[in-house]
Amino acid sequence: MNEQVYSKVTEKQTPAKPLPGDQLLSPEIEEMIRVDHAGEFGAVRIYAGQAAVFGENHHLTPLIKHMAEQEDVHLEHFNKMIAERGVRPTILTPFWHVAGFALGAGTALMGEKAAMACTAAVETVIDDHYQEQLDKLEAEDTEPALVETIKKFQAEEVEHREIAKEHGAEEATAYPLLSTAIMTGCKAAIWLSKRI
Repeated sequence: MNEQVYSKVTEKQTPAKPLPGDQLLSPEIEEMIRVDHAGEFGAVRIYAGQAAVFGENHHLTPLIKHMAEQEDVHLEHFNKMIAERGVRPTILTPFWHVAGFALGAGTALMGEKAAMACTAAVETVIDDHYQEQLDKLEAEDTEPALVETIKKFQAEEVEHREIAKEHGAEEATAYPLLSTAIMTGCKAAIWLSKRI
């Protein structure tokens, strides 16, 4: 008898009604926040890799710093959202830490046009990804703050893509191959970060 009482007291109980301050998230919203956090983390690391190769005196450094600063704001916003809303970040963060830096540094080592091709490819995928999220969120009309955040960040990602194109992204050696490879990698990263 005592064992039954003890097990009832110690097992997790779900309240009949949500408690004040509870933020109930659907699995789909948790997935969106997790993957967006991972993506912004990856973007910060890509720009860190490019900056490490180009250094302080390269003519693209001010542009890379501008884009990196916007990505830092995006990441900080999703860091807060992850904490405030109790969303588990992807367990792949250590991998994205290395992979993002390597992608940024690797393309910068290939030359400034390859670095810009990397930015254009990544931002093309992110623009599409954010638009897909917006379409879902606006249809459900349940997360107005998240919708506004994504709209703002999407506009900045599109700005980054346009900056990259203006600075020779499409003139990079083997651009179609490089762009396709990077976009495929980004899509795989999105798929994995949603789930793991």
